[in-house]
Amino acid sequence: MIPSELRDKIPPHNAEAEQAVLGAVLLDPDSVPAILKYLRAEDFYVNANRDIFAAVISLYEKGQKADLITLTDELKSLGSLDQAGGPAYVAGLTSVTPSSANVEYYARIVQETSVRRNLIKLSAELNSKARDESVESGLVLDEAQARIFDITQNRQSVSYKSVKELLPDTIKTIEKLYKNKNAFTGVPSGLTELDTMTSGFQDSELVIIGARPSVGKTALALSMASHVAVKEHIPCAFFSLEMADMAIMQRLISSEARIASNKIRTGLIKPSDFTALMDAAGRIYEAPLYIIDMPNMKLLDLRTMVRRLKAEKDIKIAFIDYLTLITHENADLPRWEQISSISRSLKALARELKMPIVALSQLKREAEGKQPSLSDLRESGSIEQDADLILFLHRDRETNKSKEEQSAMIETELIVAKQRNGPVGKTTIAFLPSYTRFESIDHRGD
Repeated sequence: MIPSELRDKIPPHNAEAEQAVLGAVLLDPDSVPAILKYLRAEDFYVNANRDIFAAVISLYEKGQKADLITLTDELKSLGSLDQAGGPAYVAGLTSVTPSSANVEYYARIVQETSVRRNLIKLSAELNSKARDESVESGLVLDEAQARIFDITQNRQSVSYKSVKELLPDTIKTIEKLYKNKNAFTGVPSGLTELDTMTSGFQDSELVIIGARPSVGKTALALSMASHVAVKEHIPCAFFSLEMADMAIMQRLISSEARIASNKIRTGLIKPSDFTALMDAAGRIYEAPLYIIDMPNMKLLDLRTMVRRLKAEKDIKIAFIDYLTLITHENADLPRWEQISSISRSLKALARELKMPIVALSQLKREAEGKQPSLSDLRESGSIEQDADLILFLHRDRETNKSKEEQSAMIETELIVAKQRNGPVGKTTIAFLPSYTRFESIDHRGD
């Protein structure tokens, strides 16, 4: 135990617990796998103990068990026997450990003190950077969140399961999928044929939806978000960098109530429509959908908000409308480098939070009037590289059609141009312009 007057000067550690871990290894070499669930050599504070545990791991990786002779020889070959206190210190470790039965308890004590030291080190670094006025505060905040998340993740113990343990749950999952034909392993988009191809949006994936202006990127993303939150009751975030939150809500109500959006905008709603509108509003009210309306949103702010929503609301998916409107912190970089950095950052964020992130993207002008391809993604080839799933919307322009034709269902191609872990191809979905909504086309009557 560290004396109270020295506690603020000496980093947290427990030398006795460190020795107990090492002594347990010498008493029972087969305990190493249990210890490695919690500890690595850098988690030991006392240099001698750190060197000894590094030698234990070295022996373990060679398939050898640690005892007084093998451990001493390994320390000698690593050139760290003297720094580790010599043979006498190694031999004395068994005398401070009454039994190897509590080895995991000792390991958790060492892990706990290591976490505290890392937090103290991080706080000192952040304190220094926070006082440096040349460093933007947003960068300090982003680094703090990422580093704390890393410490949290590293603290989680690694474990394993035998096939005997895994098989029953796997069979239950297969049975559930068999009984419910609409069940998917990821977050469902609500578009049946797309979900069949992708099994839903998968954790840790970056999904890109690309199209030329006015083809319906935002409408598609809102249709998906509405299905996720309103129909499936899955927590979902929608970042709007272009449309106001009130406009998004009007679209959602129009789509859910099946009332033409122009009627809602102009107030020309029939009394008979109010029942449908109120019912739709009630369903939307209960939905775990979180809308963030912030034009010119900085990348750091976006990452911070996604992490916050994940921590506070446990969102399972985030939609971003759209990628090229995100503001990079370094405005001096060429635009293609900014987009590359944003794309890589979103992919890293998806992996960090273990959830899909869906970002919309404009296509190059050259894509006008033809079926889009991966080379049409605007401003950066890294979007194609970073994305796990790339979807394109494509249809002929409707500007020359009459109002009656525009109010009807418009068939639109949804192209799966890239899927890292599945097939590519295309399907046809229905765009309902009156409700600015996309749906699956029912082919049962064909």
